[in-house]
Amino acid sequence: MTTAEKLGERKIIGIIREALSLPSMPIPFGDDVSGIKIGNNRVAILKIDMLVGKTDVPPTMNSWQLGRKAVVMNISDFAAKGVKPLVSLVALGVPPTFLKRDLEQLAKGLNAGAQEYGAHIIGGDTGQASSLVITCSLFGISKANPLMLRSGARSGDIVAVTGLFGKTSAGLKLLLENISAPSATRKLFLNSVLMPRARLNEGLTLSRMGAVSASIDSSDGLAWSLYEISRASGVGFVIDNLPVAPEVLEFARHKSIDPVELALYGGEEYELVLTINQRSWPKASQAVKEIGGSLIRIGRVLDRTDMILHWEGRTIQIEPRGWEHFKSGR
Repeated sequence: MTTAEKLGERKIIGIIREALSLPSMPIPFGDDVSGIKIGNNRVAILKIDMLVGKTDVPPTMNSWQLGRKAVVMNISDFAAKGVKPLVSLVALGVPPTFLKRDLEQLAKGLNAGAQEYGAHIIGGDTGQASSLVITCSLFGISKANPLMLRSGARSGDIVAVTGLFGKTSAGLKLLLENISAPSATRKLFLNSVLMPRARLNEGLTLSRMGAVSASIDSSDGLAWSLYEISRASGVGFVIDNLPVAPEVLEFARHKSIDPVELALYGGEEYELVLTINQRSWPKASQAVKEIGGSLIRIGRVLDRTDMILHWEGRTIQIEPRGWEHFKSGR
């Protein structure tokens, strides 16, 4: 018998998709968010995501941080589409032994995550569960055009990201493999794990400019995000400026860890991965800089589906892998 573990998250989604009778949708099924037209050139944008205590919570993450992360991971997908979140519903599966003080901190973390990005939690549901489960749904409204989808990348476009990679992967190694690091480095990496940040302002700014041809959030890893755009757009990429944090390079050198592995395949970093028309690049880069963000050019779009990394004089094939439920163990 084929089990969910053997299938993996993406094949499970495919099975469910085949069973659905979908309406005409302005956002393809499987993009970062879902959408439905509501008239007057407007689209209702919806997102739902689940955080499970046994599989999604790293050691040392407290209840407040857990609640906040459950919201932020949804908002990151809104950021990738350039849509402002308005309200959220939260469903909680709570174990009978869950402590009152932890529930109070969890609720405060949920509220903090929503308020941080100008949204509100307006209701939800609770029930008993064997492990803590937090399911957040997010709602917003957008103009039908332009929506930043995964499917618009074109040959010659610039590939860019909103931040450096590898810190979360390194932080999880510190937590799960008991690897040592200098205190400042450890604090930096653990903060990346425990206090993720959604790039909502960057997404909203770029959406208003109409500069982005394709966009995705990087929560499943940089490599997998590139492959998702590749599949949706029918293009490939050459990455000649791997956006690996300098602290990660130093950490990897001392611990004999491959920095490419940390930067490409880790996941849960919540940066935006974007393709931008070359003519729009100067204005897009400047606009993001003006709001206190950064837009880092990492490569270019190809007219064929090759996935190539140039790194330290080598040409490396980028593999189609990243974080996947049922297959990626903690």
